[in-house]
Amino acid sequence: MNAATLPSPSKPRPRRRPRLVLPGFGISLGLGLTWLSVIVLLPLTALAIRATELGLDGWLRVLGDERIQASLKLSFGTAFAAAVFASLVGLLVAWVLVRYRFPGRRLLDAIVDLPFALPTAVAGIALTALYSQNGWIGQWTEAIGWQIAYARSGIVLALIFIGLPFAIRTVQPMLETLGRDPEEAAASLGASRWTTLRRVVLPEILPGVLSGFSLAFARGLGEYGSVIFIAGNKPYSTEIAPLLITIRLEEYDYNGAVAIAALMLLASFLCLLVINLLPMLFAHERQQARHHG
Repeated sequence: MNAATLPSPSKPRPRRRPRLVLPGFGISLGLGLTWLSVIVLLPLTALAIRATELGLDGWLRVLGDERIQASLKLSFGTAFAAAVFASLVGLLVAWVLVRYRFPGRRLLDAIVDLPFALPTAVAGIALTALYSQNGWIGQWTEAIGWQIAYARSGIVLALIFIGLPFAIRTVQPMLETLGRDPEEAAASLGASRWTTLRRVVLPEILPGVLSGFSLAFARGLGEYGSVIFIAGNKPYSTEIAPLLITIRLEEYDYNGAVAIAALMLLASFLCLLVINLLPMLFAHERQQARHHG
């Protein structure tokens, strides 16, 4: 067999680039940024510009209003308390859903998402019917001197109701990813249950717990529909900041409404900023711990 009859070596086929469903990067980025700007950034920018037009005197007048101060303290305080409670209960519920198998588990898992789909006004009416003076539960709490409806306790309860799904859904995927192997490894090394929970489980799921807290806090800070039915809406007592914005608009006090809305926007933005910074912070700490270890 001479060289002319030898088969020529096959040339390597060029590797095909993966076919993307959407068109090129430039078009996709342009469309995404356009819709984001029109739907989200443009209204928020208009609010921020309108807030800067108030000037120092306008801001001092608004912030010096005792009614606005009382409503802001109530909104921030109740949102914080509800977020703390929702985070603790959400961690417990997520643990049960992930680590245990029992009849009705899938139904319970579906019920967790119910506050997402339920109109907030319906939630407020239902909670008021339950916890009012003549309600199924309220009549017993009133008998022992604990008023829930038309009091701050009712506001916290409503905010827990709408914030609990956030706390559960942020922790549940982390528990599913973690699995049981780290716990079994710690137990094989002689660690107690408390040590395993404190040194193995909690450091892994803490970013999810804090993210759930931030989401619940931000959601509760701007909640309106479910709260106004159960709060009683008494000025200086149970009047939340979102309701006061509506009242200021009805009174044609646009500067007051814009100032309160800008403060709420700033608080929500800071919460979301914390949510996005937490994973990077914990990832950096883990890398440092592994490096020193």
